[in-house]
Amino acid sequence: MQLDLSSKITLERIPERYYQARNAIEKIRQTQFEKIDTEIFDSEVAGSAYIAEEIATIIRKKQEQNQTCVLGLSGGSSPLGVYAKLVKMHLQEGLSFKNVVVFNITEFYPLAQHYQHNNTKIIKENLLNKVDFNFENFYTLIPEDDEQNVHAFCQAYDQLILEHGGLDYVLVSVGLVGNLAYNEPGSNIGSKTRLMLLDEQSRADLKQFYNTVDDIPSYGFTIGLSSLMEARKLTLSAWGEHKAAILKKVIELKADDNIPASLLQLHKNAKVVTDIDAAQYLTRVSQPWLVGSCDWTNKLIRRAIVWLCEKTGKPILKLTNKDYNLHGLDELLVNYGSAYDVNIQIFNDLQHTITGWPGGKPNADDTNRPERAFPYPKRSLIFSPHPDDDVISMGGTFQRLVDQGHIVHIAYQTSGNIAVGDEEAIRYISLMKSISNKYYDHEIEIDGKIDEVLEALLNQQEMTPSIYKDILFIKGQIRREEARSACRFIGVKPENIHFLNLPFYETGKVKKNDLSEKDVHIVMDLIRQIKPHQMFVAGDLADPHGTHRVCLNAILAAIDELNKEGLMDECRVWMYRGAWAEWEIDHIEMAVPMSPEQLINKRKSILRHQSQMESAPFMGKDERLFWQRSEDRNRATAALYQQLGLASYEAIEAFVEYKF
Repeated sequence: MQLDLSSKITLERIPERYYQARNAIEKIRQTQFEKIDTEIFDSEVAGSAYIAEEIATIIRKKQEQNQTCVLGLSGGSSPLGVYAKLVKMHLQEGLSFKNVVVFNITEFYPLAQHYQHNNTKIIKENLLNKVDFNFENFYTLIPEDDEQNVHAFCQAYDQLILEHGGLDYVLVSVGLVGNLAYNEPGSNIGSKTRLMLLDEQSRADLKQFYNTVDDIPSYGFTIGLSSLMEARKLTLSAWGEHKAAILKKVIELKADDNIPASLLQLHKNAKVVTDIDAAQYLTRVSQPWLVGSCDWTNKLIRRAIVWLCEKTGKPILKLTNKDYNLHGLDELLVNYGSAYDVNIQIFNDLQHTITGWPGGKPNADDTNRPERAFPYPKRSLIFSPHPDDDVISMGGTFQRLVDQGHIVHIAYQTSGNIAVGDEEAIRYISLMKSISNKYYDHEIEIDGKIDEVLEALLNQQEMTPSIYKDILFIKGQIRREEARSACRFIGVKPENIHFLNLPFYETGKVKKNDLSEKDVHIVMDLIRQIKPHQMFVAGDLADPHGTHRVCLNAILAAIDELNKEGLMDECRVWMYRGAWAEWEIDHIEMAVPMSPEQLINKRKSILRHQSQMESAPFMGKDERLFWQRSEDRNRATAALYQQLGLASYEAIEAFVEYKF
């Protein structure tokens, strides 16, 4: 059973040859906009293997010279694939770490209350404990208990690096604001090891490791930019589409201390290693026509024309031959004859994505429609990772499917219990207690349980596992009833609402378990039961806390298994995105417009999830409420269609078909 099929979702605009050059001349042409050496791989696994081989080569070379190899390593999730590959090389190829010295380049401070998650622990547990490493050669940024002078500790750490001859190799990742290690924006290129106040985005990135926002550390030690710049070799790794925007700035914009990672452009021997998702905004990936000849597919042409419209400020049908020639798209004119011919093709292509019938329009020609006319009515199954993603992401489409007579089922994959704030739970439990006092005063056991839970929440005392389990149950029930309320508003039958409670999620902590076959079988059983003609799934791979991606993997694994049995032959799968981003227009295959009234109804369905309004723990840096983010995103998509010369709508929800 394949449990990571989301990594194989390809929305690629270009063939591999555009980002993996076949020779030196081709690479020079491809990378002309890049200011730092960059290697792009198909996946994080391939990129991590490349970095591990690089580290192993340095270690072996030092061994041949009877010298120590001094590495600067970090915690977090980015290097874990590299560490796993190094361990494998140790076990299978005899790679020895006896001559290796390791300096941890970042650590939280103070550490006592954050000991369950720290970079020292990550490096040890994922690498050093699994190889033949001498722990006398491990140095980390944790002061002794009696060490009060933080400045002196930092100076001593820098001196230790110098005494070992400097860093031979540093592996570091980039933060979403361009921070390098914990050198936050504005850090001086000559900065030394020091204690830094973590900015809000850096703290937001850590939410996946902590139960509450209050638990996230506010400070961190970091080696300075000077130590990183003096390292003999440095590799910056970046994986996933959530790193794409900052990576373009790091690689293609001028070096700027407001984006500390961009200062690596000045390093004598630094490189970036990334996967295609994180590299998607680089010019050679995003606008390949600017760096060479293209293999023009329909989607690549669509992307180029949308880009040209943005550049010229013109709608599609007003683009001229001159516009194409001036912006490096003359190759399209050679292939298609004239701007008019290309314009008409792309205009019609985009026009055909728009439909007010997401389940297919019965008794209508469906040649150019995204969905089939028949069967009608369809059995539609909407998967929602949390109990509100359905209405946030596709509330308008959801309503349309119900109103147009389809048999709509909704499956909430997780309870979403940890996303209910304590204050919200107190409000509901207090209501329960009031009702209990009035109507069930003879039920001492129930009343006592309510008192016990309420006291634990009000006093924020250390909870027993039993009480914490009760609290999670209540929070889960809050989210269930909110979901039911939204479904009632939309018109879904109660028997068509399914709560899957996938086991991977039910840890009671922000950190979840890995996806297992047990999770997949729960999804498979539901699909077998409903036998849907179409499914809607969350395709938001940049979800800040990762649950969306795991939920998607559960569905894709189920589809893969059921497809072998022939049970998916009549089913189409449509991917929507969450509150954070929309599909780029060159990928959109179904665009469902909404009127002003329909958008208001979507807002009302989102507002049924009251626990996820102002007090939700995982709102992220974006201060807009979920309904505001959703409306802004949907309006922006509609505005883009209008700018391209298509019909004007209040808002649009967008979908991409998953091909299996």
